[in-house]
Amino acid sequence: MLRVIERTQSGSKQKMNMKNILLIQSSPRGSESSSQKVAQSVVNDLKARHPEAKVVVRDLAANPPPHVGLPFITGMYAPAEHRTPDQVQAIAFSDVLIDELFAADTIVIAVPMHNFTLPSTLKAWIDHVARAGRTFNYGSHGPEGLLKGKRVILVLARGGVYSSGPTKPLDFQEPYLRAVLGFLGITDVSAIHVEGAANRAIGPEKAIATATAKSKDILAQFA
Repeated sequence: MLRVIERTQSGSKQKMNMKNILLIQSSPRGSESSSQKVAQSVVNDLKARHPEAKVVVRDLAANPPPHVGLPFITGMYAPAEHRTPDQVQAIAFSDVLIDELFAADTIVIAVPMHNFTLPSTLKAWIDHVARAGRTFNYGSHGPEGLLKGKRVILVLARGGVYSSGPTKPLDFQEPYLRAVLGFLGITDVSAIHVEGAANRAIGPEKAIATATAKSKDILAQFA
């Protein structure tokens, strides 16, 4: 599901540093998920700082992207005029997702940990947007990401604690996301950990409150 939210304030002049915010949601728990609650708080704070900014919401759980198949793989390398109808459809869907990325100044990605890594819907989204000739190129010095100059805020929800301690080696969520975003040219990445919701010593309320406080510290550094 794709939603566009626009709000403006009249009667006041504010320097607009941000025109477009892209919120990517991936939890099947929807609005009840810890990642989505904290991510929405982040977006609300960004809107308070930049009231004229447009927010685009891409809900991968409500509208899962298909796993890439043969039409996408072959369509990437076929001249546009020679693409089959299936290839045209596959590439057109990829183009929509990529255009959303290029239009965004700040990208907020809400990510629950599934089996130490990402939901499959988010991985499918990555497979559609990591595309040679659109979001990266191969040059004489190797691959070069084309999504430079963007800021990403990762909201990473985990039932346990994986940012430190003995379970840290099992975190294939944050390192992978940082790696693939960097490959696409996005190096300004902040991470907010919503950890310990399934831990009796922490619990969901404390995990969300701690993460929300951390998000405000991070956003306070933004222009």
